Order: sequence, then structure tokens, then C-alpha cells
Amino acid sequence: MKTDYSSKATNEEIKERFDNDVERFSNLNTGQQTTLDAPLTMELCTDAAKHVVPNAKELLDIGCGAGNYTLKMLTKIPNLNCTLNDLSLPMLERAKERISTQTSGTVTTIQLDMKELDLPAEKYDIILAAATLHHLRTDEDWELVFTKFYKSLKPGGCLWISDLITHDTEPLNTLFQKKYGNYLESLGGPEYRQKVFDYIEYEDTPRSINFQLNLMQKVGFKDTEVLHKNLCFAAFGGVK
Repeated sequence: MKTDYSSKATNEEIKERFDNDVERFSNLNTGQQTTLDAPLTMELCTDAAKHVVPNAKELLDIGCGAGNYTLKMLTKIPNLNCTLNDLSLPMLERAKERISTQTSGTVTTIQLDMKELDLPAEKYDIILAAATLHHLRTDEDWELVFTKFYKSLKPGGCLWISDLITHDTEPLNTLFQKKYGNYLESLGGPEYRQKVFDYIEYEDTPRSINFQLNLMQKVGFKDTEVLHKNLCFAAFGGVK
């Protein structure tokens, strides 16, 4: 039976929210407050990329926001050519402004839904995708995007994801949602917790780590690894 996603936010609605939230996403030190362990997962993903492809030249940042992950990556491997993708033009403009001062490489921006990207074959050494894949809806969407990523990586290249996840065991979804709710309430009270849960319910359709790692293997990734997991957030990826 097919899942009905008609009640979920459209790309245009998601784009509008991010268009109006550039400043919050421009904080390199804290990342996103609602994302558990955001600074740690940024560090882990970029460290993993550096150690897998130490001589990388080409970086693709999917759903780049204001550019935090690419900026962190440039502290590990300098002067990369950086391709930045996002739905939001204000986010892309801020990302390019920030990143252009930190690399002597080229900085290219692509304002497009990730499902519509026409990526060149075997171009990128590193793909980073932080807090963005949870906007994908159907199984077909997920497989399409992971296939695009795989084909666009050079042999030996790597994909690292940091994102909201769900769980295949339903009691764990209940447990971790409760614990995450307690965390949100500690930040801003019950109203803040409900606000975050409401926009997750409206905008997001996360999948489990198992689903994503299995899909990565299906489309061809040689190795897959989990770097970190805390409740309903995780960092993981794979090598072509």
C-alpha cells in the first residue's frame, strides 16, 4: 500500500521557510539547536571524508544551507572546488559569500530540488548531505537520489549524511520521540517542543539508518558505516 504524502509540505513551502531563516543556519559553532550533537556530527562527517579521500579536489554539498558543512570541510582539506545545492536562493547566496573567502577553488551554486539534479558522472570526491534527505518522500525518490549520488562520485569517493532518522522498531520511535521531546522542552518549554514536532510532522519524512544503508548498498556503495547516533539523529555514509 502506498503512503499518502499529500498532507506534507510542498517544496515551495519548505523553500519559503528556509528563505526566511538564513541567519539561524549561519552559525558554524552551534549548528542547528534542534539537532542533537550537530557540532559533533559535522566534525565526524568532515573528518571521515578527509581520511577516506585525503587528496580530494571536488566537493558537493547537498542541501547546503548557509554553508556550514563546506566551511568545516575546508578546514580539513583546503581549496576544494565546491558545488553547493539548495532549494533556497538566499541560503545559496549566503553560502557562496561565506565559502568564496575560504577557498581558492571554484564555487558553483545550483538552486534545485535534489531529485532534479543532473550530476556529472564520477566528478566528486566527497558528497555531504546534512539535514536535508529527510525531505524526500517516496521509496522511488530515495533510490533516485542515492543513485545520482553514487554515479557522480569518483571511485573511492564518499558520501556522508547527518540527519533526522526514524526507527524500524516502533517502540523505539515512541521512546526516542519522548526523549527528544524532553530535550526540546529543556531548550524552550512545552510550546517550543510542540512547535518543532509540528514542523517535523508537516515537513519531514525521515527513514531509518537500516533503510538508508541498505539502499546505499543496493545502488552500489562498497562500504557503509555509522559514525554516530543519538536518539533520532545520526551520522553515517559510505564509500564507492
